[in-house]
Amino acid sequence: MRNGRAITFGFLLVFMFFGLEVCAASGGGWRQHPQPQKRPGYVLDNRHHHDRYYPRPGTGIKALPRGYRTVPWHGTRYYFTSGSWYISGRGGFVATRPPVGLLVPFLPSFYTTVWVGSVPYYYAGGVYYVWVPGQQAYRVIDAPPETEVVEESSLPERLFIYPAQGQSEQQQATDRYECHSWAKSQTGFDPTAPAGGVAAEMTVPKRAEYNRAMKACLEARGYSVQ
Repeated sequence: MRNGRAITFGFLLVFMFFGLEVCAASGGGWRQHPQPQKRPGYVLDNRHHHDRYYPRPGTGIKALPRGYRTVPWHGTRYYFTSGSWYISGRGGFVATRPPVGLLVPFLPSFYTTVWVGSVPYYYAGGVYYVWVPGQQAYRVIDAPPETEVVEESSLPERLFIYPAQGQSEQQQATDRYECHSWAKSQTGFDPTAPAGGVAAEMTVPKRAEYNRAMKACLEARGYSVQ
């Protein structure tokens, strides 16, 4: 799968289930580290143990930082940067929540996976996303009933990955996906499947084996992995 879209979706799907951390400029689907400090106008989002600060809707900024992404929707341009959404406002831009139905080709760099039945939902900053295969994109959806949500269990360990050789975003995406494929073949554990695709009593040890395989593969490709 060397098609750019397939690779990007592949590594996003892998890491949304596995909670790996990354110290990188872009992050892709890996969770960024460290957590930004609280600033004026920011509030802590601890739903589903997400535990990250976001600007309160209505908070204004004069300019968007470099690297923002634009998603047009029904005549309005929505701007995404650093895990938050903005629209144009007086004197600059205003933090907002994206509308239900909005289709985006990416997930926030830091998100939390929850399950509703057999369907994974991806949560960040008060927003829920689901993957829509036919659209090859994620759709913003209404919050599911709390009684139907199952949160991911705690991970036995986390990996902190840094592109020590200045690898580009596309190279990081390729390396992550290819290392995932190799680690899965070596351990039999697939983090994109419920319980990793193994017996329940084997989930924790197999998950740890998968982490070790990922660490070995990424280090061989020039990443610093802790």
